[in-house]
Amino acid sequence: MQRSRIIYVIPLSLLTSGTALAADAEGKSEQARVVGTSQAKPTATKSQTRATQIEKLEIRGRRPSTIASSATKTDTPLIETAQSVTVVTRNEMDIRGVLSLNQAVRYAAGITPDLRGGGVGTRYDQFLLRGFMIPTFLDGLKLQDSPTGYAVAQTDTSRLDRVEILKGPASALYGQSSPGGLAALSSKLPTNQRSYGGVNTTGGMFDLYRVDADVGGYATDNGFVRYRVYGTVNGQHSQLSRTGSRRFSISPSFTFGGDGPTTLTLLGNYQYDPENGTYGGVPLVGSLKPAPFGYLPRNFYDGDTSFEKFNRKHGAITYIFNHRFNDDWSFTSRGRYDDIKTQYRSVYDSGYYVTDEPTTLARSAIATNEHARNLAFDSQFKGKVRTGPLRHTMMFGFDYMQQSATETGLVGSAADMDVFHPNYHMAYPTLDPWVSYKTDSHQAGVYGQDEIRWRRLILTGSLRNDWYRSHQADRLIGGTTSESASQITWRASGLYHFNFGLSPYVSYSTSFQPQSGLVSNDGGKTLRQADPALGKQLEGGVKYQIPGTPILLTAAGFHIEQSNVLVAVGNYGYNTQSGKVHSDGFEFEAHVEAFKNLMITAAVSTQKVKDDSTGKPLIQSGRGNASLFAFYTVPKGQAKGLGFGGGMRYTSKSYGGEASYGSVWVPQYAVFDASLRYDLGNASRSLRGWTVGASVRNLFDKNFVANCLAYASYGQEFCYYGERRNAQANIGFNW
Repeated sequence: MQRSRIIYVIPLSLLTSGTALAADAEGKSEQARVVGTSQAKPTATKSQTRATQIEKLEIRGRRPSTIASSATKTDTPLIETAQSVTVVTRNEMDIRGVLSLNQAVRYAAGITPDLRGGGVGTRYDQFLLRGFMIPTFLDGLKLQDSPTGYAVAQTDTSRLDRVEILKGPASALYGQSSPGGLAALSSKLPTNQRSYGGVNTTGGMFDLYRVDADVGGYATDNGFVRYRVYGTVNGQHSQLSRTGSRRFSISPSFTFGGDGPTTLTLLGNYQYDPENGTYGGVPLVGSLKPAPFGYLPRNFYDGDTSFEKFNRKHGAITYIFNHRFNDDWSFTSRGRYDDIKTQYRSVYDSGYYVTDEPTTLARSAIATNEHARNLAFDSQFKGKVRTGPLRHTMMFGFDYMQQSATETGLVGSAADMDVFHPNYHMAYPTLDPWVSYKTDSHQAGVYGQDEIRWRRLILTGSLRNDWYRSHQADRLIGGTTSESASQITWRASGLYHFNFGLSPYVSYSTSFQPQSGLVSNDGGKTLRQADPALGKQLEGGVKYQIPGTPILLTAAGFHIEQSNVLVAVGNYGYNTQSGKVHSDGFEFEAHVEAFKNLMITAAVSTQKVKDDSTGKPLIQSGRGNASLFAFYTVPKGQAKGLGFGGGMRYTSKSYGGEASYGSVWVPQYAVFDASLRYDLGNASRSLRGWTVGASVRNLFDKNFVANCLAYASYGQEFCYYGERRNAQANIGFNW
């Protein structure tokens, strides 16, 4: 039965579709639409316009940071997008020495970064946007998390061409999603260059080593078939003693069709993480608050090296099909199959000390095996029509997601640890069965969007209906739970783009998120599965792009409200859906991409997140952030090709939950980064293609706690130290 569903979905996905997302090879004419403010003079004919656009594409290679596709599923200038979007380009990631998605988003407004500190727990990308956890989409398709959260993919950033952070609800186009927004990642795909490639080696502190390779070009003389293969081998010890990570990844891709109206791209990936650090932290007392003995060191490891294990294997195959009927109508279909297996076991501190021994740390143990098989498809038609003076860009689509996941989990107590004399080779703990689940879930959605232009006014409306169902079988104690829901979501926005570069806008959008739990409205007499949590946002702002330049300034204020949130009723095992969460804030960002050899990204945000059921913020949510990064490349003279710069990242205080002494507030902190880069071809023609670089995170080695998790009702209080100073240097050759 499972196989038949797949067979039915693939042709349906191929027959209902539209235009490319951030990773598409298709949107070529869209890519060349705007560099500055869409004030290009009209040309004589469509063919002349098309030729000009193609010529621009060949010159630029990559899309500029002033164009994004995540907000509308079409390449659209940000100055004409009535929603907040932050773009992190490949060039910016290279300059800053980014090694993970956590690091990539640190300079974006509205981010509460590094929920596990940034130096530990790096196996997952964990951060908040506008106070909420957000999903990740790769090449327009959702990376589905496992039901219990361990078999979760992590995309190595060496694979990525860009990252877009879409802020606010986006269910009208993407289905189930967070009210905070989403992260849209774009893979490197074959380009229109005949031959290209590069090899980059990196070494650094904590025994960092990386070798990244990327090669591609024409597989046939006329470029009808193009290929690209990239991969990485890397590893590093973590800032905790006795822990580290290793990774092997390879991604081959082929594009058939060249520059013709019909193209098919096939992308494969296999990533193997034999180990990936530890997921533990330190107790709150001894990190955020002093213990009787003072503070624990930042390299304190609470686990057991002989028991510690995290092993992840992730294989994926993706297709992207594009067909252009004419200059106005096109069709896109994309799909991906992910297979993720994880084995995890760990000894970790329980968040408190043994009562009569204030230097002895209580510990627990956990072990899980998870296997998730995920399918995702998205297809859409896109076309342009006119109705009198109005110009419409219309899109109609269908998408489908399916997941089959299994998990077996064990838990138990572990031997206590003397923090002054830790023993990392104690007897293996005895574990008891905890969970054994098999979960199957399905989501299907249909959506439509109309972007209406009248002179310089842009009105956008999106409407979507989703059908979601899940079934979970408890193989440990027996019994099953099922959930079935449908939800309509929508979005409406208006923007006016003045000819001097200013664009005020307002938008309203909604979201929904399935949630698991039992609900009762009659004191527990009858129980039912929870309905989805619902989100809505009102956002208003202004954008300004200096005409003819890539200088973009944005400011926005927002009000987010999430309702239908589960609220536990005592210890009775059921909930009500009376919870409501508010997030109100203001954000400002400035981006300058390669203008007069200067790159600048700056951000300021302030936000207030409140859970009405507790009267407190959401746990781990912050009050805002600020950042500034600038990088300058010398254009001429003896230092030609030398680039240098640095940045500052400030994170306001965050709420860490309730501890034995009351509310936990993690103090604000600010850290500094630095980067250096040099094109050796400027020193000697024989070194053309060679570059060297270096970067440092937390330049002054600030000692700080990045975040905490405190649960007074369980007596557990955890914290996570921030990333220590981490320097790296690289040398690479590109052709």
